[in-house]
Amino acid sequence: MPADIKDIAKDTIRNLFAKNILPTPNEYHKEFCNVAKTYDLNIKECKQFKELISKLNEEEQKEIKDKNITTFEDMIPILLNRVATKNLKTLTSLFQESVTPSISIGLDESLTKFSVKIGNSPALLFEEDIQKEMQSFITKRFETDQKIVKQKTAEIAKLVTLMGQYLNDAISSSGNSGDEVSSIKDEIKAINLSENGLEELTNLQSKLISAAMSIENEMHQVEEKLSSGKTHVEELEAKVKKLEEELDKSKKESIKDHLTGVLTRKAFEYEANKVEKNYIRNSTQYAIVFFDIDHFKAINDTYGHAGGDMILSTFGKILSKYTRELDIVGRYGGEEFVAIIHFNLKRELLKYLKRIKSIVTENNFVYGKYKIRITFSAGVTIRNDHTSFDSALQKADMLLYEAKEAGRNKIILEDNTII
Repeated sequence: MPADIKDIAKDTIRNLFAKNILPTPNEYHKEFCNVAKTYDLNIKECKQFKELISKLNEEEQKEIKDKNITTFEDMIPILLNRVATKNLKTLTSLFQESVTPSISIGLDESLTKFSVKIGNSPALLFEEDIQKEMQSFITKRFETDQKIVKQKTAEIAKLVTLMGQYLNDAISSSGNSGDEVSSIKDEIKAINLSENGLEELTNLQSKLISAAMSIENEMHQVEEKLSSGKTHVEELEAKVKKLEEELDKSKKESIKDHLTGVLTRKAFEYEANKVEKNYIRNSTQYAIVFFDIDHFKAINDTYGHAGGDMILSTFGKILSKYTRELDIVGRYGGEEFVAIIHFNLKRELLKYLKRIKSIVTENNFVYGKYKIRITFSAGVTIRNDHTSFDSALQKADMLLYEAKEAGRNKIILEDNTII
């Protein structure tokens, strides 16, 4: 072993004892790489760690930087949060179903090509360009469906106009026949029964029969037109109602997480932006709460993904049920949830947090024959303690991490209150 490596090893041990840190493999590796820098020596193992970081995505690199992670062991929890490749095929299938137009089929060909692309390489779902393309398909679906609804609405407007014309025709026709009948009435009044009365009455009878038949025929035609128009209106109304139902369903599917029933991350961010604007205008106070189910990987390993899905679904339903409508709950990713809670006094916020913790930890989650007990960790920040929404959100995430590190099953507030 070269002398400089020996010196680095000695200095590493010396530094750890000086800092009163046990020389575990993890701590030794971390300090060894720090000492190697002072010797301007490139150690293969230290370079491997940097090279691995460079291969991670931007979000993972940012998390490593924010949490000051310097060892492979500390990096493991971040890598475990990645979606398994085998599950990506299910995600690609769900995406295709969610953006397939329910009314128009104009996007089928391009959507099929895109689905084949991500189906062959599911990992592409994590690429920013692919995610932008996915958003484009979602936007096109709504635009196409809305366009068709407008077209159908225009058809109804045309039909109403046509019916108005039918009614005008009926009134005009009835008016002409009415004039004819009035003329005949005047003739009746002018009859002189003493001279040629019978002949004149016979002529009038013929005119009256002819006028009655004309009126009957005209009203029959109007009736047929109105009946046909009514049937057409009913058909269009049924189509429009179906379109509205399908559009409403599509809209709900796009904003609600299919498993937990809470808002998707994108929908949460959209609603959070509205809350933030209201805060800037009116100083409406709110807190940000990051929830994370403890030991979720162990739950999946023990009960399978179906069991894990049941836990996520039930946890989401609890948050939805016990969070007010004016507040917001979303699934941020995996087993992580986030909520925006409005409050006036701090005790109102604490009451909400304690209630959620009590309901989750004091009850069993039933999966088949199993009764599962779970806990969660959470971090909480108050918006007016920060200069921006993003700053408050990041701090809540950090407090959640602290709760995990402190033994889990804890809710930590920024003022060091622990529930």
